[in-house]
Amino acid sequence: MSDKPKIVWGQFQDGELLRSWPRKENGEPVEPAYLCLRSCSNMADQLTVSMLKSYGIPCLCMERAEGSLGRVVLGISGYGVEIYVPENLLNDAKILIEEEHHEEL
Repeated sequence: MSDKPKIVWGQFQDGELLRSWPRKENGEPVEPAYLCLRSCSNMADQLTVSMLKSYGIPCLCMERAEGSLGRVVLGISGYGVEIYVPENLLNDAKILIEEEHHEEL
């Protein structure tokens, strides 16, 4: 079993993520790479995603465990959100979230 998430592009409204995701030479989407886990309770997940998008890095967010049920019932996932970025942009994304973390201190 692969540890990489299976991207189901049809689940995303209006295809924005698929259009913004970089492609390989053969036209296939670049593989997603795990970036970080962010809490939903303080909107850290949305702040991180918004910051990355502002730098042109698309993000794939996946709720952990039963987090999608929590999002339906409570409006947030109690387990947090795993954020994935294109593997060819992973190093840039890591630098950006490190800088974001240093600014919080």
